Amino acid sequence: MPFLLAMDLSIGSQVPFRMNPQLPLDPIQLAVPLKVDEGSVESFDPVARASDLAGTLPRRWCGTYKPFDGNPTVYVTLNLTSLTPMGQMVDLRGTMDLGTTTAPVQGNLHAKSDQLDLIPLGNALIPGLEPGGIFLGLQGFSPTAWQAPRLVNMADPSTGVGGRLALDSSCEQSVPVQPLW
Repeated sequence: MPFLLAMDLSIGSQVPFRMNPQLPLDPIQLAVPLKVDEGSVESFDPVARASDLAGTLPRRWCGTYKPFDGNPTVYVTLNLTSLTPMGQMVDLRGTMDLGTTTAPVQGNLHAKSDQLDLIPLGNALIPGLEPGGIFLGLQGFSPTAWQAPRLVNMADPSTGVGGRLALDSSCEQSVPVQPLW
């Protein structure tokens, strides 16, 4: 049975510190501050960038959608009516003109990674775009890829295979009109 030994020490007396052989580190070494390379600390603030993007992001984007299934290229205009910062994300709302079809859209732009999710909400879209699908961009608005809600569209097995949406914020005043045929 271990015994407890108590003794009175005068003020200023020193008790020698013995290192515990069961500890792998000397407890004194734990008190030494670590040196941190100033270049390794991230100073980027994605919440502040989301707020900045909501105020400065262009509201009009133009371009084309090229389906991979052989359907003709379609001219696209994206009009953003609402950009709301939500933490590291920017909530996007607006309309998308796909040729002669207009659909409401909503999406998210991640302020740190520039990843974009854009969902057309219309029931009647163009051939190759089925309701429930999503445009995914890894570098903002261009290029983005269409991800169908399923591997094949049951109404037409040749659709639903994807496509490429290329948008640019420098829209010209006159967008080419797509033929109706």
